[in-house]
Amino acid sequence: MTGFVYSEKPIRIERGEGPYLYDGSGSEYLDFGASYACVPLGHSNPQVREAVTDQLDALTYVQASYPVDARDALDDRLTAVAPGDMEHVWLCNSGTEANEAALKFARSATGREKLVATMQGFHGRTMGSLSTTWKSKYREPYEPLIDGVEFVPYGDREALNEAIDGDTAGFIVEPIQGEGGINPGTREYLRAAREITADTGAALIADEVQTGLGRTGTMWAVEYADVVPDVLTSAKGLANGLPIGTTLCKEWIAEGAGPHGSTFSGGPVVCAAADATIETIEREDLPAHAAAMSEYLRTELDAAVGDGVREIRGTGLMIGVEVKRGSNRLLRDLAIDHGVLALPAGRTVLRLLPPLTIEAGHVDRVVEAIAATMGTKTEPGTEAQS
Repeated sequence: MTGFVYSEKPIRIERGEGPYLYDGSGSEYLDFGASYACVPLGHSNPQVREAVTDQLDALTYVQASYPVDARDALDDRLTAVAPGDMEHVWLCNSGTEANEAALKFARSATGREKLVATMQGFHGRTMGSLSTTWKSKYREPYEPLIDGVEFVPYGDREALNEAIDGDTAGFIVEPIQGEGGINPGTREYLRAAREITADTGAALIADEVQTGLGRTGTMWAVEYADVVPDVLTSAKGLANGLPIGTTLCKEWIAEGAGPHGSTFSGGPVVCAAADATIETIEREDLPAHAAAMSEYLRTELDAAVGDGVREIRGTGLMIGVEVKRGSNRLLRDLAIDHGVLALPAGRTVLRLLPPLTIEAGHVDRVVEAIAATMGTKTEPGTEAQS
């Protein structure tokens, strides 16, 4: 029996280039989900491909206790782009592993057990990160999970103040909730989280697995609030489609992190891909480009479908369109009838996470497709008629 975990979509993808995917018949799909934000540079990016090919020719793998140039280069680049004084890097294979490490590091460094997480939050599917993930559909089949986790309403400062105390090892939070429905945290909330954790000696863990690397218009979403966490996790788009994650830490966390490890931590090939990805994001100033495209996308969406949806929200190229009916039918019709691929975020939110390299023409095509699918078609680039 194969494929029993994922439900297969009725489109067999054979290749990709830039923001497009192609099936076996040559049909083109504009990928406005970027495979859950995993290809911020688009598919088959030439810089990443060249870096991977060169590294494969030199060295495919050696375990992490041996220094290699590709890993050293990535460590240096990550610490250079990390917010504030986060100078320590742990490399792994995915976002859930990065969060798993963050939770372990927080417990080890503080000597405490309690963890605080948010309602509607999503942090992964391994046992530790799953224990801090809110939705029961992910949790219930695998219970009992780890003890000592308390959930608080997202955005509620008073609830944070009550939950985080001298027994708390860490508070894990997404600066913008992804799976939970594209719910942005306010500056005030993120700053309150920083103040409360600092006052109690708990670690502030920023889960930037989906929000990081320029997606929200800055390299990291926490920059919006001028907050430096104790731990920051990243994955998804870090190597533009290859499996890698990272846990960035301040000194006090790294000193007390404990005996963590992973066989494939910092493999040379994925490190080369990640280094090339970040270098390209910086060189092409893709965070600023994402911010500009976000403004255009939101303006055009509001003009085309604003009256037909409950809300358009998000930051940068992480946009949620809350529709008045279920999103699954809308997603299907966009793909089959218009060749546009998007994602859900819960039952009623259309999630748009396109490559950071998109241009206005791609936005126009997607807005026109959404409007046509919803029956509110207007011409791109025009104001909605009253």
